[in-house]
Amino acid sequence: MPTGTGAELEELLTRGDLTPVGRISGSSNGALLCFVGDPADEVLVIHKPEATERRLWDYPDGTLVARERAAYLVSEAGGFDVVPPTVIRSGPLGPGSVQLWVGAVDGERDPLVDVLEPVEVPDGWLVVLEGESSLGEPVVVAHSPDAALRTVAVLDAALNNSDRKGSHVLRDGHLVRGCDHGVSLGVEPKLRTVLWGWAGEPLVDADVARLERLQDALRGELDEALSPLLTVDEVEALRRRVARLLRRGVHPSPRGGWPAIPWPAL
Repeated sequence: MPTGTGAELEELLTRGDLTPVGRISGSSNGALLCFVGDPADEVLVIHKPEATERRLWDYPDGTLVARERAAYLVSEAGGFDVVPPTVIRSGPLGPGSVQLWVGAVDGERDPLVDVLEPVEVPDGWLVVLEGESSLGEPVVVAHSPDAALRTVAVLDAALNNSDRKGSHVLRDGHLVRGCDHGVSLGVEPKLRTVLWGWAGEPLVDADVARLERLQDALRGELDEALSPLLTVDEVEALRRRVARLLRRGVHPSPRGGWPAIPWPAL
């Protein structure tokens, strides 16, 4: 990840020239991989155009790219450092979100979530789902116990993220970054994630402090920043989720009336 303050990176993403270098394989919304600024510096971003969004019936208001920006603002306001810098601007395919790219474009990755045979689960990893392979052999979905990944799980509970897959969490130095928040910040409870390993456990002090900081921010500047991006009801639902997490003091558990884990999970 390039160095610089959040404000400096936002300025680069907002003002820098976007040069497309490819389309994101498997993306459902025509996302482009681009250089921003001077291509010689190799600062990569992902550009998601609003025009290519596949609108969802259960997110009828606003745009998915607006939710990407809103998730970044929430992450920053609480000091979670989870969502990479994200802005809304015009790009090669019209207005959309532009987010700093995290991780390698090609090559080996260090997965934080994986589908494994039970005997392959690394020490300390948390199993969240048991199943069978296409050959009928036992497999599990498990994730790392990394404290930074736990912080992602807390932010996801506040955001009401309904699509946290393993491919959406990436190491970035000592941080774990989470991307793809277009289907988050709805009003109805729809948390769907592969990060259930801490369900029912007490929140750690550092994440409680982040939620308290977010709660304070929602009483002031963050509320104003979110108003062009989300409906009044969605911002109020965010406040309620943060207050509930602080009141209960534990990680949420799966709800019976909503699929707990996204498909495909990785």
